[in-house]
Amino acid sequence: MTFSPRAVIFDFDGTILDTESREFLHWQQLYREHGRELALSEWQRGIGTWGAFDPWAGLPEAVQADREAVHARLRDTLHADIAAQDVRPGVRAVLEDVKARGLALGLATSSDRAWVTRWLSQHALLDLFGALATRDDVRRVKPDPELYVLAAERLGVPAAECVAVEDSFNGATAAVAAGMRVVVVPNDVTRTQPFPPEWARLDDGYVDGLDGLLRAAHAD
Repeated sequence: MTFSPRAVIFDFDGTILDTESREFLHWQQLYREHGRELALSEWQRGIGTWGAFDPWAGLPEAVQADREAVHARLRDTLHADIAAQDVRPGVRAVLEDVKARGLALGLATSSDRAWVTRWLSQHALLDLFGALATRDDVRRVKPDPELYVLAAERLGVPAAECVAVEDSFNGATAAVAAGMRVVVVPNDVTRTQPFPPEWARLDDGYVDGLDGLLRAAHAD
């Protein structure tokens, strides 16, 4: 049977705007300032979810004792860095093409609504989305499927007729558990995660546009 998707549901962090690579670099710099090394493999455990990895635990006790001030400085420099970044190459054209072809467009993210609306608004993308599902709306974030189930419900499209676009293992796991076809578009900090070979994967990013995503989703 031919797969004919009616909706495309995107993750946000790392998939539309690569906040994840920037965040890892800033935390890595903080570690090095205190003579520590932050392993990418450890950091990857927390990508796309919350509570799976605590970066503070690997820092000296003196830093943890001053956590509020250290975090404020880290947050300010990180946000300034993210504000200077553009969305991932090609993703804007894909999002606009989804809408132009009459497909429903949704977003499912483990981040909160204020975070994603801030950056989507900055890049003039917020109005493209027919539904947002954020951590504010659910009891459990990814890898639980609740966010993707909710996004599909808000779009009025069965999960089996949705394509999910993800960058991380936790996110893709959530989409598959929700009953969706997933296309993984990894970034610098997620490309070495252990994605199963049966999950469609585009290492060249969005270079082939929406057609490339849909071809990948169609592959069995």
